[in-house]
Amino acid sequence: MTVAAIVLAAGEGSRMRSARPKPLHLICGRPMVMHVIHALEGLDPERTVVVVGHGAERVTKKVQEQAPEWANVTFVEQTVQRGTGDAAMVGLSAFPGDDLDDTSTVVVLPGDTPLLQAHSLDELVAAHNAHQYAATLITSVLDDPTGYGRVIRQPSKDGNGRVLRIVEERDATPEERAIREVCTSMYAFRRDLLGPALRHLSPDNAQGEYYLTDVVGSLAAMGHRIGCVQVPVAETQGVNDRWQLALAERELRSRTNRRWLLNGVTMLDPRQTFVDVTVQLGRDVTLYPGTILQGDTVIGDGCEIGPDTRLVDCTVGDGAVVEHAVGRDSEIGEGARVGPYAFLPTGSHVHANAVTGAFYTAPAD
Repeated sequence: MTVAAIVLAAGEGSRMRSARPKPLHLICGRPMVMHVIHALEGLDPERTVVVVGHGAERVTKKVQEQAPEWANVTFVEQTVQRGTGDAAMVGLSAFPGDDLDDTSTVVVLPGDTPLLQAHSLDELVAAHNAHQYAATLITSVLDDPTGYGRVIRQPSKDGNGRVLRIVEERDATPEERAIREVCTSMYAFRRDLLGPALRHLSPDNAQGEYYLTDVVGSLAAMGHRIGCVQVPVAETQGVNDRWQLALAERELRSRTNRRWLLNGVTMLDPRQTFVDVTVQLGRDVTLYPGTILQGDTVIGDGCEIGPDTRLVDCTVGDGAVVEHAVGRDSEIGEGARVGPYAFLPTGSHVHANAVTGAFYTAPAD
């Protein structure tokens, strides 16, 4: 079954209090929206439509620079932000052909959920296709569901009754607000049902917007079956302010460090070791506390890095030792010893087996 994706990245993100568009805020060295796009890899999408709006030119440029070829990214602009339903409709406008004749799967994701993992999207689409649902939701159960749309189900003994609709918090009754299962704004739809449902949305709600969540109620009311895939909260929480950005950074760094630890890297204290998702590490690398590796840094086998070392876009050859050093866009040869207290400005090159000594500043090439 063909799969395509729509990533909603048009919001201003006013709570970030930043001149930078919200989708471009970095988490572990990668813009937030790029984490969402990378989570689609297992689906091999026929196309990925990114809906831009606030800061459209900057978002488009950055995604074009960093998007992998397999994502087949195209862009459409939501010139006036009128809600997620309108954004999804704008996204569908980039699809060729008539949606009424197309039963393929369309995955719709928010651009501010950088912790979502590829296997969860794989599970979403697998369940959606296996059961031939009209729509399938990713949901989570939260201790404090404040701010999220609640999943309203038909009453049943086991609490897993048929999904009837999603109600946004501002429009919910006190009883509905007590529900802890929430909609995460991550969906799989049948395209031939999504398009018509979007065209019948109404902005008759507390925010005067077109809610994508209303599509669920519309399809359920027509007798279509709605599926749910429950995913851990750690993957589904969005980022709306700097505090949530910091929490997402901590969670993703923990995942990244664990992956490297299981692949032959030693970290004396993972809590004090910071490795971007774009960094490459060889085997038998030892990272001491206070090590920060960023950008396109590549560390060869058997290196020792740190303590208190920051390398940005650097290449370090096998067996090198770098301690108490700062380097940018520099190259360190095999077996070299750099530091302590060395500075490698942009374009520096430390030859193989060289020893720099303390308080060293490398000359640029």
